[in-house]
Amino acid sequence: VQLVESGGGLVQPGGSLRLSCAASGFTVSSYSMSWYRQAPGKERELVAALTSAGGSTNYADSVKGRFAISRDTAKNTVYLQMNSLKPEDTAVYSCNAFRLLRDYWGRGTQVTVSS
Repeated sequence: VQLVESGGGLVQPGGSLRLSCAASGFTVSSYSMSWYRQAPGKERELVAALTSAGGSTNYADSVKGRFAISRDTAKNTVYLQMNSLKPEDTAVYSCNAFRLLRDYWGRGTQVTVSS
C-alpha cells in the first residue's frame, strides 16, 4: 500500500496549484480520502475530505470556496485543487486514506505561498 503526493511548490499569493495523491495497493473509491496540512509550529489540520460512499465532501472553513477535492477512479488518484492561495496556506500537505481499521498516509508535499 502506498500513497505518493506530488504537485507542491512555490506559488505567489493568489495563484493556484493542483496536488495529486497516487494510490497503489488499494482502490481510492473504497476509502475515505482526505488531505491534511501541517505548518511549522502548528498542529496538523484537516483540509478536505471525500467519503467513499456517495462521494460527499467536507472542507475546513479556512479553505471553503478556494479548494476542491476530487478523485479519478481510472487513475486511482485523488486531487486537491487549490485556488486563490494565501501565505497562510503554506504547509506540508499529506494525503490520507481511511477505512475501518486501515489508515494510510503519504509522505507529503511542500506548498509555499510567497511573493
